[in-house]
Amino acid sequence: MNQAIQFPDREEWDTSMQAVCFPALVNGMQMLCAIKGDVLKQRFDVETPEQFLATCRDNRWDLEEEAEQLIRQQKEDDQGIVWLS
Repeated sequence: MNQAIQFPDREEWDTSMQAVCFPALVNGMQMLCAIKGDVLKQRFDVETPEQFLATCRDNRWDLEEEAEQLIRQQKEDDQGIVWLS
């Protein structure tokens, strides 16, 4: 599968999902990627939504690369969300 995948700089904390969410454009279609606060706590030893966002920005390239691999493997859930774990 040859897909053009882009990641706009629009991450945000979603309180209802308890996750940092960010869009991915896959061949012009938007998908949602997300990483739970609990996962960020485990990976990066951060505690607050503000720290979660800052950590995602600081580690943008690695998280986007991980999301890109999951998108290429078509690992989205029933709601079309790609969850980084």
